[in-house]
Amino acid sequence: MRLDEFDYFLPKELIAQEPVYPRDNSRLMVINRKTKEIEHRIFRDIVEYINEGDLLVLNTTKVIPARLLGRKITGARVEVFLLERVADGVWKCMVKPGAKLKPGVEVVIKDGLKAKIVERNSDGTRIVEFGTKSDSEIFSYGEIPLPPYIENPDVDPQRYQTVFAKEEGAVAAPTAGLHFTEELIEKLRSKGVNFAEVVLHVGLGTFRPVKVESVEDHKMEEEFFRVPRETVELIEETKSEGKRVIAVGTTVVRTLETIARLPKSEAYSGKTDLFIYPPFEFKIVDALITNFHLPKSTLLMLVSAFSGLDLIKKAYKIAVKERYRFFSFGDACFII
Repeated sequence: MRLDEFDYFLPKELIAQEPVYPRDNSRLMVINRKTKEIEHRIFRDIVEYINEGDLLVLNTTKVIPARLLGRKITGARVEVFLLERVADGVWKCMVKPGAKLKPGVEVVIKDGLKAKIVERNSDGTRIVEFGTKSDSEIFSYGEIPLPPYIENPDVDPQRYQTVFAKEEGAVAAPTAGLHFTEELIEKLRSKGVNFAEVVLHVGLGTFRPVKVESVEDHKMEEEFFRVPRETVELIEETKSEGKRVIAVGTTVVRTLETIARLPKSEAYSGKTDLFIYPPFEFKIVDALITNFHLPKSTLLMLVSAFSGLDLIKKAYKIAVKERYRFFSFGDACFII
């Protein structure tokens, strides 16, 4: 498929610059794959579309304070962006500006934490050794990173965490989960809806632009995932009873469809670079809650594979016309 098949016109003013309050007050577009019908609701209305016995799968990853600001000995400013933990006190990082940050160079973060460049990777990232082996101490010097298209400096970074986030490791939020409140989750539970958890630590690769004209030539970066035994059992039970497995976000889709392609196991853990684009056979996921995604992005390709490209193009055209809010702090879709 050609990259330009996933392009669309989006006015800049529709890119959400702050979250709504409360979280479940965002708008919800319900997209029916069978009837091709599109409904306009409020997110909390999603309770009406989820039935007793259905399974909602959440990604409980937590965004770390990945953005650390410091200076070289010369006084030049440097940004060290944590990507992946390698060992105690050692991280794979992006550094900016990176051209002169060679192995051996030291950066001082804020009030004195030292960060030494020990290796330059072929992809331009660096292996950085910090002056402490404590992740929590390193995090204390950092800031929660917000996507570059969010230009509002007054946004509370904690609103870029889901209410169920608990395992630190992501550098970007699984944004479909941002719409859920504890009260909404309890309302769904009281209806007989089941919940399960997975972890996929969202990396920057999920958001990197696709730079090849042929979609098939794009390569996803690996991200760590884990699916516990309890979740595997709940998925099997849900399927056996003819109920739906509903993914809360594209990260959950990629996690579940990854394990569907692995040898059967009681639990799963590893890294995935699964790239989902049309056509694709979904083996586990029956419905998807997601946000409105960037043009030409791998996320838009995934939802196009799930719903059909023509239906997604129609939905996005309507969303622009109806002034839906787009991207991380924007409104939601429920594709059923």
